[in-house]
Amino acid sequence: MTVLTKVERQILYSLGQFYDSLNQPLSKKPVRLRTSKIAFIELLLKSGIISKQERALYRNVESLEKKKLIGYEQKMIKFSKKGLKEHDTVSTEIEGYIRMKHYFQQAGLPKRKLQTVMEG
Repeated sequence: MTVLTKVERQILYSLGQFYDSLNQPLSKKPVRLRTSKIAFIELLLKSGIISKQERALYRNVESLEKKKLIGYEQKMIKFSKKGLKEHDTVSTEIEGYIRMKHYFQQAGLPKRKLQTVMEG
């Protein structure tokens, strides 16, 4: 398993989510949409989710290339087999956190009494 920084993991996850959202309507067709590095980085910057400057994002994407997690086909970003496996690992981890968040938002109060504490 490749060691990735937090930002690299976010970029890998974001790319997978972006491709999933693009290709969802095309799931029954033999067509897949892809994006260029420039367009993807612009999208990340616009989202504001990853708080890095443009040049830092380029370096992080290039790092994913060097680790052979992504590659290019006709100047469009493509996951490698290793990259897809790493993306699945990151997705599983993140989805666990999301399920936990949803559980606590929807769960009722515990059967035991809660204690109120004054802060100040």
